Amino acid sequence: MPDRSAPRRTAVVIGGGMTGMLAAAVLADHADVTIVERDLLPDGPRPRKGLPQARHAHVLWSGGVKALEELLPGVVDRLVGQGARRSRIMSDLVSKAPSGQWFRRFGDARHINLLCSRDLLDAVIRARVLEDRRISLRQQTELVSLEGDAGRVSGVRIRAADTHSALAADLVIDAGGRGSRAPGWLRDLGLPPVAERTVDAGVGYASRIYRAPGTTADGFPIVNVQADPRQNPGRGGIITPIEGGRWLVTLAGTRGGQPGPGNEDFRPFALKLPHPVIGELLAGAEPETDVVTTRSTANKRRYYEKAARWPDGFAVLGEAVAGYNPVYGHGLSAAAQSVVALRDVLRRQDLRAPGTSRRIQKAAARPVENAWSLAVGQDVFYPGASEQPPTRLERNLAAFVDKAVDAGARNPHALRILLDVMSMEKPPARLLMPDMLALVYLGRKKPLLDGPPLTEHERAAATG
Repeated sequence: MPDRSAPRRTAVVIGGGMTGMLAAAVLADHADVTIVERDLLPDGPRPRKGLPQARHAHVLWSGGVKALEELLPGVVDRLVGQGARRSRIMSDLVSKAPSGQWFRRFGDARHINLLCSRDLLDAVIRARVLEDRRISLRQQTELVSLEGDAGRVSGVRIRAADTHSALAADLVIDAGGRGSRAPGWLRDLGLPPVAERTVDAGVGYASRIYRAPGTTADGFPIVNVQADPRQNPGRGGIITPIEGGRWLVTLAGTRGGQPGPGNEDFRPFALKLPHPVIGELLAGAEPETDVVTTRSTANKRRYYEKAARWPDGFAVLGEAVAGYNPVYGHGLSAAAQSVVALRDVLRRQDLRAPGTSRRIQKAAARPVENAWSLAVGQDVFYPGASEQPPTRLERNLAAFVDKAVDAGARNPHALRILLDVMSMEKPPARLLMPDMLALVYLGRKKPLLDGPPLTEHERAAATG
């Protein structure tokens, strides 16, 4: 029997974004939780200062949707009730592969995307998590350092309004995103640096929100033209239907071909993508916002799970471990799955037990590795993306993925397996199973489509 007279454990979560809120929800079953957030968070679905990437298109693949629902039961219905949409893949997706093929559309209820703005996603999750009285939020508060030593982190030192103070904690989770300062904090505790890798395709993003044209406010598919790493520069774009009868349109280009910030340049850039369909669809759409741009899109990973020494009482999750080129749409799903890994470890082991933090770090690395492989497997081939050229293994895997994509474009059975991986429900190794190998090399293949599989009704709806 547990000792009910013993004081409750305490935990600190660094960062009040999606990963931090989900981690706090998990920790609340084991401890009293304090979220330390540098910004002042909005009280509804509005932009926040510390998350500029939220202005660009986001999708939550079905692997992430399932993880989100596991962590916060009922939250997906709450999101749908406020305008988010469950989009079925492939019936609600018009997609051109990096290697040029258009994928066929067909009904497949097992793969979905959850479509909405990042502002709505974060606001609904935040409101749901903060309903728990075991969780408190300290806003406009900066984390200065970790307390403790190389063997155990015992809390954090914070600063708010030029006042320094300390918070004791049995477990500290860094969910501070791309701006995480964990490498410096660990160095200050006397720990050696961890290995890092950066693969930067030099992608720049430009996004704009449009009022959905004609009668496309309900049910219009995602339209995605993916960039080809064999082209220099590589260019791509996506139309993502979001709440409020709007389209969030994001265009992207690599070094020498990045989209500019001017409103007048947005649609002309879209017309110059590997296929002009996005620019064509925008002809009848009314802009609601000016263009916003982002250049910080490198894939960057810190291999905390391989550290020779790791302190008890501290773990890192989400984009504080690895940030990805947003074009692949796997960052949110990987983050949600890493919090599921946190939950599973804490169900088996007390958060203060020796080795718990290292187990969390190793478990969280699995979804990170899956998302990393999908992103870097493409981006490493852009000129200047990495200090070291693609390895022989990366080249061989990329060549096989091209064959798998070609099989998926010609055979629905191969595409379903490809979607198991792209939706982050299965690891990339699923593509190497015997049934997929047979489909890639021996399966029956239909001819490739010669254009985007939009229906006449959809085209008519978009053009009014």
